[in-house]
Amino acid sequence: MLVLRGVRKFYGAREVVCGIDLELKPGECFGLLGPNGAGKTTTLRLALGLSDPDAGAIHLLDRNIPRHAREARLRVGVLPQLDNLDPDFTVFENLLVYGRYFGLADALISSRIPELLQFAGLEGRADSRIQTLSGGMKRRLSLARALVNDPDLLVLDEPTTGLDPQARHLIWERLKQLVARGKTILLTTHFMDEAERLCDRVAVMDNGRIIADGTPRELIARNIEPEVVEVYGDAADAWARSAGRSVCERVERIGETVFCYTQDDERVLATLENTEDLRYLHRRANLEDVFLKLTGRDLRD
Repeated sequence: MLVLRGVRKFYGAREVVCGIDLELKPGECFGLLGPNGAGKTTTLRLALGLSDPDAGAIHLLDRNIPRHAREARLRVGVLPQLDNLDPDFTVFENLLVYGRYFGLADALISSRIPELLQFAGLEGRADSRIQTLSGGMKRRLSLARALVNDPDLLVLDEPTTGLDPQARHLIWERLKQLVARGKTILLTTHFMDEAERLCDRVAVMDNGRIIADGTPRELIARNIEPEVVEVYGDAADAWARSAGRSVCERVERIGETVFCYTQDDERVLATLENTEDLRYLHRRANLEDVFLKLTGRDLRD
């Protein structure tokens, strides 16, 4: 569906994509993860032929990119990071006009719109103005619009950013339905739980390079201890220096929280029993733990 081999991109003297290799298989959801400035959006632009690579080869749906990008994009649906719906049109008109960009006849687009609105949970909203929709409705409409050409590949750039939990869960359910129908999805997200729920495979990108890839479960098993105990409170730092040091394989201190990563959770929990001045949370390691270990905890702008 999409193949990148040795792809590089420079902006002036700065290399923002550094010889990456990626391959998407038909019918999978693939997550491209990374902190701000890692090169994810540039990679998407290169894959869609919106920017030209300085080196390497790209094939999108068996077509050379950027030489045949226009033809390839006819079979791709794109959900941008920021909604760009036309406020002068109704919900129905937004879908109709967007479908025309793909050379589709009005009759064909109109026949697809009821199903798209149902898919997006927007039945009865065909004549609504964009200004009357909530943020979640706009995001779901943007997803429906990305499907108007019945694409083989969906490219979703942070599809649930800014949404409340109810809207996020609805979009997750819709994306699972699309994969079940055989669609291929390329997804970027800052929500590690989203990637863990949806993605068959993920790649972690930082400073323009792919630094890890595999299934979420593989990345967790390969890079992190299986058990995590988060210890809170004024005495957490003292606990980490004493008992925590002897029972944790790895300790990280962030603010008032001590993260204890361990193979033996029972030993850790035994040191925390009957400690009234400490609170703690015991959980399994997750993809966010892997992400923070690989890319660091420093803020990125």
